[in-house]
Amino acid sequence: MAKIISIHSFRGGTGKSNTTANVCAILASEGYRVGVVDTDLASPGIHVLFGMPGEEITRPLNNYLWDQCAIEDCAHDVTAALDVQGKAFLIPASIRPGDITRILREGFDAQKLTRGFRDLTKALNLDVLLIDTHPGINEETLLSVVISHALAIVMRPDQQDFEGTGVTVQVARQLKVPNMLIVVNKVPTTFDPDQVRAQVEQTYDCEVGAVLFHSDEMMTLASGGIFCLHYPDHPLTDEFRQAATKLMK
Repeated sequence: MAKIISIHSFRGGTGKSNTTANVCAILASEGYRVGVVDTDLASPGIHVLFGMPGEEITRPLNNYLWDQCAIEDCAHDVTAALDVQGKAFLIPASIRPGDITRILREGFDAQKLTRGFRDLTKALNLDVLLIDTHPGINEETLLSVVISHALAIVMRPDQQDFEGTGVTVQVARQLKVPNMLIVVNKVPTTFDPDQVRAQVEQTYDCEVGAVLFHSDEMMTLASGGIFCLHYPDHPLTDEFRQAATKLMK
């Protein structure tokens, strides 16, 4: 049975999609068949990291939600772009303004989306399905989390994120997520990583999967690709690998 992993954050701008893309690339490089679903339908963007221009998305996830096709028909094989041993499939969301407006105006059937996750894992024979969630707490997020075998909560080391992450951790515990960890991102280089890890773990009584420091290389890359593929020997890549390993345990 495929392992379902949700990558979530309470607020936007934490680096959730970057984390998802890097975990995908690392697992695919280890030979896994990996699927990534962009469920941030109001502000999609993970396709950019996989080198896919928005105008080239012919069958986005929206088409499945609007009963226009099966969910596996929305899968784009991005293995060649990653140059990995396994397989990687991206199910992107539409970037078209009209489609985003329709989602915001009409919403969608969150339970249909959840059923689609299971259908997708079977149709593509996936080992792992990564769900890049919509920030915050809503019905779609709750349904995604409740069926997940693992959850990574991405946060920044600031007070707003500390409070919001606390809410997310409490909700995840109520939903009895089997494996949960926290990824602390965009950490100033003046901070001590051991102190950051200890503070976060003490605050939430939850394992820290990675401490990701601010990186000029990451900023220069500017979402122009997946970091671990461009910088395989970088300390940040080591942190992403640790997080991927812990999520798969």
